[in-house]
Amino acid sequence: MFWLLAALFFGQDLDSLKKQFEYDTRAPLNAEERLMFERNGVRVYDLTFDSPLGGKVTAYLTVPAKPGKYAGVVFGHWGPGNRTEFLPEAQIYSRAGAVCVMIDYPWTRPAPWWSSADDITESEKALKLQAQAVIDLRRAIDLLLSRGDVNGARLGYAGHSYGAQFGAILAAVDRRLRTAVLIGGIPDLEAILLEGSNPGLAGYRNIIGEDKIREALAKHRSMAAIEYVPHAAPVPLLFQFARHELNFGVPAMERYGRAASEPKRILWYDTGHELNDPRALADRARWLAEKLKLNGIESALRGAIRP
Repeated sequence: MFWLLAALFFGQDLDSLKKQFEYDTRAPLNAEERLMFERNGVRVYDLTFDSPLGGKVTAYLTVPAKPGKYAGVVFGHWGPGNRTEFLPEAQIYSRAGAVCVMIDYPWTRPAPWWSSADDITESEKALKLQAQAVIDLRRAIDLLLSRGDVNGARLGYAGHSYGAQFGAILAAVDRRLRTAVLIGGIPDLEAILLEGSNPGLAGYRNIIGEDKIREALAKHRSMAAIEYVPHAAPVPLLFQFARHELNFGVPAMERYGRAASEPKRILWYDTGHELNDPRALADRARWLAEKLKLNGIESALRGAIRP
């Protein structure tokens, strides 16, 4: 009984949670790169590699054109987005000295590797797809480490919304990261589906029924970011929150930030979920530059505005 109460009040056991993200690390990546263009000292590739759960992961790869030993950064896009979200930003980091990978999640890949993202009440498939996304992000780290131009001691992650949720998980379960940036993230689905005041969400609750939603949320707890951020240490976390979120409130974000282990930094912006304040981009670029030793970030940021 004590351990049941402990799980309810203090979160789930990390070792149990980690099992859903295990995969065969010895499996070949079978990576294929196709050069798309070279511009401003950066080569941009269309990339595919094998997913441990089947099919191909579609991705972009940005690489400094000059030979060297560089940092590595993996990016995770927001839920309805795709690998294009961080492509311009990744080129900034590559100009500053980083090799970057941006993947598509299973529900944003082209046929025949596409999988539909079911409704939350279809919990089993939804959880499987999210776990696959995390595993494929781990394989993106594997890919960076397989390259001769990446320094494995200088690996970072940045993700937005769903990508922030997956970054919280990665920071806890994959100790190869040196830092993670969590952009516009939520502590759990309760913050949206039960606490959110958006009229569309209220209508959804009325249609589905709160009891059915709570039943689904209990199953989704194994993917809740707030279950992982207390275990991120010693990985430094940067949280970037928007004061004008449409679907969840400031108290949920504050709850999320408080739960995270140290070291951490929490920054707020007067924008919505898209976090399109230019200062947000500059702040995380400088954070990653500090943690991953990207000495050319200020020049790269200036060059992004005046190439």
